[in-house]
Amino acid sequence: MLKKFTSVRFILSVFLFVSVIFAAYSVYYKIEYWGFSFMPKTNTNVWTIEAHISFEPTGDPIKVSLTTPRSNDAFKILEENVIAPGYRVNKNQSASRLILSAPAQEKPQDIYYKIMLFDNVSTKGKIWAPQPEAPQPPLFDEQKMAAARQILELSKKKYDGDRVVQIIKLLNESPLEPAVQAYLPIKNTPQMMVEIISELLALEKIPARPARGFKLEESKKALTPDLMLEAYINNSWRVYDLKTAKKGVPDNFILFQRGGKSLIDVEGGENSVIKFSVLKSVTSSFNLAEQRAKISDSKSWFDYSIYSLPLAQQNTLKWLSIFPLAILVIVLIRNIIGLQTMGTFTPMLLAMSLVKTGFWPGMFCFAIIMTLGLSIRFIMSKLNLLLVPRISAVVIFVILIMQVLTITGYRLNFNIAQSAVFFPIIIMSWIIERASITWEEDGPLNAGREIIYSLIAAIATYFVISSEYIRHIMFAFNELNLVILFVVMLLGTYTGYRLVELKRFRPLVKG
Repeated sequence: MLKKFTSVRFILSVFLFVSVIFAAYSVYYKIEYWGFSFMPKTNTNVWTIEAHISFEPTGDPIKVSLTTPRSNDAFKILEENVIAPGYRVNKNQSASRLILSAPAQEKPQDIYYKIMLFDNVSTKGKIWAPQPEAPQPPLFDEQKMAAARQILELSKKKYDGDRVVQIIKLLNESPLEPAVQAYLPIKNTPQMMVEIISELLALEKIPARPARGFKLEESKKALTPDLMLEAYINNSWRVYDLKTAKKGVPDNFILFQRGGKSLIDVEGGENSVIKFSVLKSVTSSFNLAEQRAKISDSKSWFDYSIYSLPLAQQNTLKWLSIFPLAILVIVLIRNIIGLQTMGTFTPMLLAMSLVKTGFWPGMFCFAIIMTLGLSIRFIMSKLNLLLVPRISAVVIFVILIMQVLTITGYRLNFNIAQSAVFFPIIIMSWIIERASITWEEDGPLNAGREIIYSLIAAIATYFVISSEYIRHIMFAFNELNLVILFVVMLLGTYTGYRLVELKRFRPLVKG
């Protein structure tokens, strides 16, 4: 017999270890790739960037080319829409540009492009990419080449940091060095600054390109993209501020365009204007889990999970997912502590009722129903009815008691009484019948002890399953129920003393 239990425990321990490994990996995967969290009601910011393009047609066929954000690890694309009636829309994935074409038009044109982004993260200015080809040196005459070399040497002497930081700081000095002032144009724009810095970096064989983006702030309209510089340093594209030379993408900043000469090109139109607006919305992380699963190539796994079901069915399974934990609590109370309750899972069902009613309203209604029900049961015991009719009569009386409590509570605006409808009728009737039988066979002391122990087990289970955090974790990471299964089975091999039995056998220990 000992060998039998030892082998069973060993097998169950192996299964428990495997289930723990599987649950740990599944929890990690859901957090990393599906965006799940241990915190309930976790929300995700969804940013909507809308571009409004307007221009006047010239009478020629129209072609509009717009730069769009390129998918990367800095954010995820939830949705991308174009509102352009009468236009043919094509997406150039390699160049990350949207191409719209239409025949000649007469009226002023309005085109809207909207993209919804989420899970934007700080890349700290380091966006990995394969090394591009070395830039071609600019075609300068001897005088301009000498001036450019002089600026490069001057920046290296005056400032620390990488070459990009040195050049930007030198070009933004106040007052400017005479050599720098002579090199820069009289009217200097950000676009010219990007071109000048890129040419100087090309002499150092450092690839550089313009970058445009937006600071994600709520309800910002008529925005102009901020122009920055990207340079390829140490196997990654680093973003630099054109005025401060500060490295890194600013917080909550999305790079809308990386590289390319222009943000928008319009053929067959004139006086083109593009305006951007940014709008923030908040949604539950669970609502975006399917999109995250699709991006992480685990859509098939998600489709066969409970999170793909309709919301009503998810709510039902959410309560079922907490049952194994409630069962574990009851098993610990009965097999380890040793409390004798009325039935195995009656306390668990009472605990679920307390969660629905609230603790104190539920306790009040339970006391009233038990008191009146036991009183009626003792009166009926004098009639010598058969078992089935007697239990059926108790069920009917319990229903009448619940109806009276509910109506009274409604009329007196007494919400505690209205909680009676959440108690399971059959369970309450069975408890009353079981308590009365125990009273008759073993006396009132044993009957009262079973009622109290059942109530203690129900209260302990209630405080475990009433936590919103625990309910969320058991639903979001329902593979933990597999671990609970093997823990319960291992407890089934326990043959030692219960805690309440230690006091009973203490005199033997002393002897």
